[in-house]
Amino acid sequence: MAEDRPFKKIIIVGAGPSGLLLALLLAKHGIPTLVVEAASHLDQQPRAAHYGTPAIPEFERAGIVDEIRARGLILDTMCWRDPDTHERIAGFDASNVLADVDGHDLRTHCLVLQDLDQIMLDRFTGMYNGEVLWEHRVVGVGQDEKGAWVEVETAAGERKKIEGDYVVGCDGANSAVRKSLFGEEFPGFTWDRQIIATNTYYDFREKFGWDDANFIINPEHFFMAARITHDGLYRITYGEVPNLSREEYAARQPAIFERILPGHPSPSDYQLVTLSPYKMHQRCAPAFRIGRVLLAADAAHLCNPWGGLGITGGFVDVGGLYDCLAGIWDGRVDESILDLYSEKRIEKWKTVIDPISQENFRRVHDADPKTRFERDEFMQMLKRGETDQPFLKELLLGFMAVRYDFTQHYKDQA
Repeated sequence: MAEDRPFKKIIIVGAGPSGLLLALLLAKHGIPTLVVEAASHLDQQPRAAHYGTPAIPEFERAGIVDEIRARGLILDTMCWRDPDTHERIAGFDASNVLADVDGHDLRTHCLVLQDLDQIMLDRFTGMYNGEVLWEHRVVGVGQDEKGAWVEVETAAGERKKIEGDYVVGCDGANSAVRKSLFGEEFPGFTWDRQIIATNTYYDFREKFGWDDANFIINPEHFFMAARITHDGLYRITYGEVPNLSREEYAARQPAIFERILPGHPSPSDYQLVTLSPYKMHQRCAPAFRIGRVLLAADAAHLCNPWGGLGITGGFVDVGGLYDCLAGIWDGRVDESILDLYSEKRIEKWKTVIDPISQENFRRVHDADPKTRFERDEFMQMLKRGETDQPFLKELLLGFMAVRYDFTQHYKDQA
C-alpha cells in the first residue's frame, strides 16, 4: 500500500522520451506517477532515431524492446567516409559481436522518436493507467520538508498547484524545472556550427552500397546519412552556415544535397519529408538534485548529436534514477542515494558523454580528412576490429561505461 511507503507520488515534467520512459518504469513498479506537459500532443519534429548499446537494457526493463524491434530496425554497420570519393575509411559491423551478448541484442536500435514516444505513452496510460496532463505549462516549482510541487498554467489560463513527493524535470534543453533551480545558469558552451536534420528518401543502400550509418568527414560539408526505416527513409544531417531563417535553409537545401550526396541528385531524385535546423550544445547543470527536485536527460545535460550520446545518455540517466526511486520505494536504500545519482551521472557526463561526443563532432568536421585516420586512435582500433572480432566486441561494449549500477548500493546488496 502507498501509505506504507516512504513516499506517495512522483511528478514528472515533460512528456518527451526521457519523461515517458521514467514514467513507464515507475508505473510498472507500482509507483504512482503523474506527467505534466506544456504541449497538447507528442512532439513530431525530426529528432533522435538511433539508440545505442547502453540504452537497450532500459528498453528491456520497460518491456518495450520487442515492439521497438517490430516497428523499427536494428543497425549493423557504421562507417566514416572520404569526402571526395565516399570510400570507407574505417567502420564496423556489429552483427557478429553485439547481436547476442549473454542473450541480449545490444546493437543500435532505431525507431523515429515520435513512434517510440507513442509506444511508451500507450503503455503508461493503457497498461498502467498512468495520467498525462497535456497543456499544463510549468511556471513555478517549489518544495518543503514534506513534499514538492509544480505550479502550472493551463491552456485556458487557469493556474493551479500540483503536489507530490518529488518533482523530476525531464522537460528538455529549455527546462523550466532546471531554471527554477539555477535560473539561466547552464554551464558549458554552444558550438558555432549550425546543423540541419532532415528525413529524406534516397537510395543510399542499393544504388551506392552504403552502410546503415555513414559519416562523411569534411570541414565544411560534413554530413551523416543513417537508415531510420525499412522502406528507405534516411536521417540526413548536415552542416550549414549559422544565423539564417528556416526558410533560407530550406531554399539552400537542394544545392547542398546536389553537392554533398553520392550521385549529386536533383530534387526529383529524392523525397524530402522534413527539415529542421538545430543548434548544438555541450552543457551540464551544476547538480541533478536539489532536495526533492531532480533533473534528467536534456534538462540536466546536453551534447552534440554526433554518435547519439545525448538521447542514449538521457535514457541511461532515467534508468539510474528509476533504480534510485524504486530502491527508496521498496525500503532498500534511503534517499541519500539521490545525491549519489546526481554525483555519478554528472561524473559520467564529464568523463564519457562530453569528451566522446566532442571528439565525434571534431572527427566528422576535421580540417584535413585525408590524414584523419593517421591521427585517430579510435578509427585505427576500428580497422583492427575488422579482422579481430573479440577486440571489436570489447571496443563496442566499452560504451557501456556511460552506465552506473545504483542497485549495488541497496542494503541487501552490501
